[in-house]
Amino acid sequence: MKLLVVEDDTRMAGLLHRGLTGQGWAVTVASTARAAQDAVLADHFDAIVCDVMLPDESGVELCRWLRHNQVWVPVLLLTARTGVADRVAGLDGGADDYLGKPFAFAELEARLRALVRRGPVPRPTQLVAGPIEMDPSRHEVTVDRRHIQLSPKEFALLQLFMRRPNVVLSRGEILDHVWDYAYDGGSNVVDVYVRYLRKKLAPHNADAMIVTVRGRGYRLATAVRS
Repeated sequence: MKLLVVEDDTRMAGLLHRGLTGQGWAVTVASTARAAQDAVLADHFDAIVCDVMLPDESGVELCRWLRHNQVWVPVLLLTARTGVADRVAGLDGGADDYLGKPFAFAELEARLRALVRRGPVPRPTQLVAGPIEMDPSRHEVTVDRRHIQLSPKEFALLQLFMRRPNVVLSRGEILDHVWDYAYDGGSNVVDVYVRYLRKKLAPHNADAMIVTVRGRGYRLATAVRS
């Protein structure tokens, strides 16, 4: 089985190469996202292990490039950042699994075996809610086919709404998924960002889709397909 390891830390790359080679993998190591792209274009791999923090661009951006170019090889991301928002960003970027550092080598190998058994699975990337279309892997949003620019938090908030259409989401749930911390009852950050998001949608007459449910939270009032 052929494996591409994308890791710029020489010591970690060496450990992964030795350990995985010892388990029977044919391992190729790339130290940058660009080198990984070249490797993927030149050869076939059964799986990719990729560090999130790379010197030229992030592992998440590499995942987006792979999926945009219809490369569906399973990708496992390695990172010291294991917050909910980070995991969501990686998975929505096209990764298949996410393993936090430090990790047990046996777990890494087990996860790789599971990914290879599942094989490459082409997945639709678009979320659609009325006039709003979102491509999580490319971090793009259009309303009536016109692009709008959202901050990372605005994007994450809209994505949460689009993945759970017509469901009332409490402020606590939104904080947990978008900001990754517990709701203390005193923060108004959710209300502030809902206002920001509505303002971005207003020129396209889509702001009314985000409905305030008094005493409960917010919901996206539309049917969504993915």
